[in-house]
Amino acid sequence: MASQVSNITYEEGHITNSRGMKLFTCKWVPENQDPKALIFICHGYAMECSITMNSTATRLAKEGFAIYGIDYEGHGKSAGLQGLVNSFDDVVTDCSDHFTSICEKKENKGKLRFLMGESMGGAMVLMVHQRKPDYWDGGVLVAPMCKIADEMKPPPLVINILSKLSNIIPTWKIIPTNDIIDLAFKVPEVRQAVRANPYCYKGRPRLKTGYELLRVSTALEQKLNEISLPFLVLHGEDDRVTDKSVSKLLYETASSKDKTFKLYPKMWHGLLYGEPPENIDIVFSDIIGWLQQRTAFGNSRLENELKAQNDIYSKK
Repeated sequence: MASQVSNITYEEGHITNSRGMKLFTCKWVPENQDPKALIFICHGYAMECSITMNSTATRLAKEGFAIYGIDYEGHGKSAGLQGLVNSFDDVVTDCSDHFTSICEKKENKGKLRFLMGESMGGAMVLMVHQRKPDYWDGGVLVAPMCKIADEMKPPPLVINILSKLSNIIPTWKIIPTNDIIDLAFKVPEVRQAVRANPYCYKGRPRLKTGYELLRVSTALEQKLNEISLPFLVLHGEDDRVTDKSVSKLLYETASSKDKTFKLYPKMWHGLLYGEPPENIDIVFSDIIGWLQQRTAFGNSRLENELKAQNDIYSKK
């Protein structure tokens, strides 16, 4: 399916992953211009790309970027039991394979490649980067799930019991937790829209999913110093879903030479579409400014490299 909105072409499609599952994909591409860079968006837990992240993708496409998304296994319009992440590593493989296949297309050779993720998608960005540390040109991490906020976690004894049960009854929805939608999105109309979206999962976290999210966030927290990707990390000061202190720790300890941390007073978890319009404008001004700056520098670097290659060939 393809459609056009204000000089942007939107297309939907499907791919089949290595496990034989059909996954939903989508893209937003600016018309009548060569994209400045490629941006690959990673949605959060229980969310999806084509509806909840449409406003994000549209904003970025209007700035001249080509945006690509994928719904994870068990999420959105992709195959799998809704809300079930059986193996986070498998989902990382799906994203990495799909994103790199787009980058390697002839028309995309030489274009800068950025990853962008919110919440669980922020963890996805870091893990996709870890698969190919030198492949990506930058990442935008929005309230990344490097650690789940203590308010969202059951007591340690309950976590221990649930972890042991996760392989016995992986699909059961028995993890006690607060309502993520109420905690994540400040604007009531956004909460209502998410609840009305049939492609967003609204049940309690399934046992295996909860175990995987906890396992991945714990592992990431312990290896923040290994992150070498140029990145912009953004967090709301009043976020009660993911831990802002670990975003600050990521900024302080990552080995990346190019890194920026933004903390927004009085903002919640859903920075991209859960805040009032004036707050969202502030967040996107920072994101777009960061991308534009690195795209301008990166493209001039690529042009210089190509020019140097051509000079070598011409002298032969």
